[in-house]
Amino acid sequence: MTGEPDGPEDRLRRFATIWSRAVFPVTSTSLTRPELEQQLVPLARRLSDALKARAFDAAAGRTVGAALIAAHCTDPEVLSRSLDCVDAYLVLYCAEDGPQEALRTRSARLQHAMAAGFAGALRERTLAEQEAISQAALNARSTVAEALHASEARFRAVFEGAAIGIGIADLEGNILQVNGALLRMFGGSEQGVRGRKVPEWTHPEDAPQVWRLYEELVRGEREHYHVEKAFYRPDGTALWTNLTVSLLRDADGRPQYQLALMEDTTERRLLNLRLRYEATHDALTGLPNRTLFFERLEKAVSAGNDQRFGLCYLDLDGFKTINDSLGHAAGDRLLVEVADRLQSCATAPGEMVARLGGDEFVALTTGPDTEREVDALADRIMNALVTPVRIDGRELTVRGSIGIVEGPAGERGPAEVLRSADITMYRAKSAGGNRFELADPEADARAITRHGLTTALPAALDRGEFFIEYQPLVHLGDGSVHGAEALVRWLHPQHGVLGPDRFIPLAEHTGLIVPLGRWVLEQSVRQARQWQERHADSGPLRINVNLSPCQLTHPGLVQDTVDILEREGLAAQALCLEVTESALIGADDDLLKPLRRLAEMGVDIALDDFGTGYSNLANLRRLPVSILKLDRSFTQGMQQFPADPVDLKIVEGIVSLAHSLDLAVTVEGVETGAQAEQLRILGCDTAQGWYYARPGPPERLHELALVDATG
Repeated sequence: MTGEPDGPEDRLRRFATIWSRAVFPVTSTSLTRPELEQQLVPLARRLSDALKARAFDAAAGRTVGAALIAAHCTDPEVLSRSLDCVDAYLVLYCAEDGPQEALRTRSARLQHAMAAGFAGALRERTLAEQEAISQAALNARSTVAEALHASEARFRAVFEGAAIGIGIADLEGNILQVNGALLRMFGGSEQGVRGRKVPEWTHPEDAPQVWRLYEELVRGEREHYHVEKAFYRPDGTALWTNLTVSLLRDADGRPQYQLALMEDTTERRLLNLRLRYEATHDALTGLPNRTLFFERLEKAVSAGNDQRFGLCYLDLDGFKTINDSLGHAAGDRLLVEVADRLQSCATAPGEMVARLGGDEFVALTTGPDTEREVDALADRIMNALVTPVRIDGRELTVRGSIGIVEGPAGERGPAEVLRSADITMYRAKSAGGNRFELADPEADARAITRHGLTTALPAALDRGEFFIEYQPLVHLGDGSVHGAEALVRWLHPQHGVLGPDRFIPLAEHTGLIVPLGRWVLEQSVRQARQWQERHADSGPLRINVNLSPCQLTHPGLVQDTVDILEREGLAAQALCLEVTESALIGADDDLLKPLRRLAEMGVDIALDDFGTGYSNLANLRRLPVSILKLDRSFTQGMQQFPADPVDLKIVEGIVSLAHSLDLAVTVEGVETGAQAEQLRILGCDTAQGWYYARPGPPERLHELALVDATG
C-alpha cells in the first residue's frame, strides 16, 4: 500500500490484515492466510466498536478472545501476538479523534478482556478434551477382550494427539505414562518426569488444599479435583498449570489409577500480571495509579484494631507555567524526577506514593501512630522538593502545596477522605503555596457548600430563585429620594436568603455572572420605569445597577443595555452603572471603550468603592465616570460627634477633587444623623445607608418617595 487507508472500513481491514499476518504462522488451521483474515475482520470491527463506545463493555473483548479459540487458534502464542497487535495498532487504525490517553487505557482493558475470554474458551475446550480422554481411558480398560485392540488404538490417538499434558500414575504415585505435550512442558526429558513420584512435585506456591484433595482421591473418597498448581521445571523455572486429576476404577469399581490433565498457563499468567501492572501503575512515572491507590486507601480507612491512617495530597505549584513555557516533554521529565523523590520519602512499612494524574500525587501512611508520622512524611516531601531539578541545562524550582488528612480507620470512606485532602490542598495553595495544611472539618464544610452553590447557580436562575432588593439613594441637600441601588439576593431552597457576597464571586468564576447580570439589569430597568409612571409629578427616580469585571469584558454589554432600555421604555439618563475601582485600575482603552459608548448615550457611570483600589487620582480624568461612590471606610469616623478630623480632611479633599472634575459624590454606609450632617456640610451630593433605609422590596421605595413628595 502506498499510504494510510482512506476510510474507517479501509483502516479496519488494514488492521485485520496486520493481525492475520501476526498470528497465521502459529495457528493450527487448514485456512489460508486471506481466509483467516476474513474471519478476523468481524472481530476487528467488534474491537473497534468497543474502543469508541460511550461506555466500556468488557464483553466485547471476551467475545473476541473466545472467537479465536472457536477458529482453532489455540496456541498461547496466538493470544500473545494478538494482544501485541491490538496494543500497537488498534488505536492507530480504529480510533477517531479523541483523548489518546483515554483510548489507550480502554485498549489495555480490552486486551485484558480478550485474555480472559481466550482463557475461558480454552478452558472449556480443555474440559471437553478431558471428558473425552477420561471416557477413552475408562473404555480402554473396561471394554471386553475382543474390542481391546480398537479401544487401545483410540485411546492412544487421543493420548498422544492432545494439546494438553496427560499423565497416568498408580495410587502409590508412580508415574506410568506421560504424553508428548506433558514432556514438552517439563523440558522434554521423560526420565526427569517419570523418575519422581507424584507427592514429590511440591511447590512453595501450592494452595493449602492441594495435597488434601490428592490424598482424598487416592483413598477413593473423591472422583476428581481441579486446582491451579505450579511445578518446578528441571532448569528451576516455574511451570503454572490448570491441573485436573481424575480417579480411574476397574470393572469392579475399585480405584486403580489416577489420570492427570495439565494445561500450561504460564504465559497467560505472566500476561495477566503484566496487564494488571499496567492497569494499576502510571505509565509515565511507574508509580501506583489512582486505581491501585484507591484499593490501598479503602483497606486503610476500613481497617480495625485501633488502626489510623494519614494522607498527604500534593499538587505542584506553577506546573502549568513549566508546561506552557518549556513544553510537555520537559514537564514529563519534571514529573518523573518528582516521582522518584517522593518514592524515596515513603519507604517505611505501611507507606506508599501514587500519582493521581497531571501534577497531583498522594502519599499514604498507615499504622497506630500516624498523627506524628504523617507530619514527618509531609516534611520529608517538602524537603525533597527543595533541590532544583535540572532539565535541558535549566534549573527548575519545584514547589508544592499539600493537604493532610489524618484520622482513625472506620469513620470515613475513601472518597470522603480524598475529597477532604483535595479541599485542604487547595486551601494551602490559596494561602500562597509551598506549604502544607491540616484538614479542618469546618473549612471542608464551607468548601462543599461553595461547590454546592456553584453547581446550583444555573438551575437557580432558570427556576427564578433570585430577587432584587432596592436601597434608596437620598439627596443630601434636601433629603429627597433620588433613586435606588439594585441589590440581587438568592432565595436558596436549603440555605435561605443569601447576600451577593455568598454567590457573586462564584457566578463570576463560572461565567454565570453575564446572564445573571443581564437579568438584574432587565428587572431593575423595568422597576425604574414603573416608579417613573407612579411619580411622574415628583421627577424621575434613577436606578443604579452593579457591573462585575466579567461583564465589562463581555462583547454584548453595550447592545444588551441598549436593547433593555428600548424594550422597557426607560431613558438612558435614568440608569447608572456602578463599576468597582479595582476593576478599572490600569484599564486600557479596549476595556474603557464600552463604558465610553454607554456614557455618550447618557448612561451615568459610577466608580464604586472609591478609595480601596489605590488608583492614581490623576487617572480619573481618563475614566468615563460621572459619579464617585466613596467607600464606607472613609466615613466610619463620622458616626460620632465630633467627627475624626483626619477623616474629615480626607473626605473634604476627595469631594473637592471630584467636584473640580465635574463628578458627583455618593457616600455609602451612612448609619447616623451626625454622619449624614457632616457629609452634607462637606458637600457630598447623595448618600445611602441604614440611616435612611435598609435594602427592601420596591414597594418600600415607593412609600419613601410618597413621604418625600408630601412632606
